[in-house]
Amino acid sequence: MPKNTSPSSSSARARAKKSSDTGAFTREERAAMKERADETRASREGKANGERALLEKIAELPEDDRQIAERLHALVKDVAPDLAPRTWYGMPAYEKDGKVLCFLQAASKFKTRYATLGFSDQAALDDGVMWPTSFAVTKLTPAVEREIKTLLRRAIG
Repeated sequence: MPKNTSPSSSSARARAKKSSDTGAFTREERAAMKERADETRASREGKANGERALLEKIAELPEDDRQIAERLHALVKDVAPDLAPRTWYGMPAYEKDGKVLCFLQAASKFKTRYATLGFSDQAALDDGVMWPTSFAVTKLTPAVEREIKTLLRRAIG
């Protein structure tokens, strides 16, 4: 019988715990850092094409993640067309004034059970002394899409 390699398996959790306990990076973390280095190099060399790179990354995603990423891309283009698409650590991201404003971490990126819509400190989501900056997403329903649109409008200020 094949060994259970799901992210929830005890061996996967043990490897992740061991990596974090020793300060070592997981394979997925190292891959994300390599992707970021490649993105930075392409940008410096003038070879970066943000939207093309973003769409290529989205096309590589498993079906569930791809559906969320494609729909998020459409929402961003509709609500915040001035945000520039790009990749960031190999993830679909959108920037304002040269800085990442929001990004989608696909569930498959680090073998988690949900995708994460995250906002950087550039996002104008401030609400008192504590506010959320990342949101778990398992499916984009009409209600979730409305909430994302509201967040995007707030984030861009």
